Amino acid sequence: MSRVMSVERKNISDDVAGAIEDLILRGRLEPASRLNEVHLARQLGVSRTPLREGLRSLVEKGLIDREPRRGYFVRDLSIAEFVDLYSIRPILDPAALALAGPVAPRQLTKLVGLNDRLAAASNAAQAIDLDDKWHLELLAGCPNRVLTSFIEQIIRRTRRYELAYMNVAAHRGVAVREHGEILAALSESDMPRACDALRRNLSTGGEPIIEWLRGRRRPAGDTTTSEDAGDVTKDESKAEC
Repeated sequence: MSRVMSVERKNISDDVAGAIEDLILRGRLEPASRLNEVHLARQLGVSRTPLREGLRSLVEKGLIDREPRRGYFVRDLSIAEFVDLYSIRPILDPAALALAGPVAPRQLTKLVGLNDRLAAASNAAQAIDLDDKWHLELLAGCPNRVLTSFIEQIIRRTRRYELAYMNVAAHRGVAVREHGEILAALSESDMPRACDALRRNLSTGGEPIIEWLRGRRRPAGDTTTSEDAGDVTKDESKAEC
């Protein structure tokens, strides 16, 4: 195989891995569901070879598991993983906000607008999108791009947990109120108070999800899997809160 062909195939498998990762993190491929390779290949418009290469890379990233003679499965939700990911945000985000310093009036107006849209969000997916945008906009002025890039990765990886939780329990009212406390501090250029409010927001935000994960149990004897989990056109109406 020529080097050019090898690079082209790697690019395809990387694109496939990225597309499947996005489906997993957005809840389109559900936790513990079986991945139907035929459906996935058809929906993504690729052959089985780059598909399997992409799946193998997602196994290495810890997003899916391969079971001998059974195939690939989306990795189930894990309390340990969520705690590991979420517990560092109350440390990282306030540090990034402190580095960013006082926000400009235009940015404050944008943050207020995003929070208003979050309060009016019609479903879980929209609410999570807006909450993520709010937090990223809050830290937009941070000069340390390594720090903000790491925070973005954590936000992306915790999304599927938030989506699964918010599909069964509306929680946005608390977030909107706590965002308001942060905005009030920012409007007075009180950065220590804003950082403290952000720390509280992130510390309390993960607690309901952890409690839900602890109480989450698969029904006894239930061994069913989603055979059509590879069909990316499936109905998203379940995202309603």
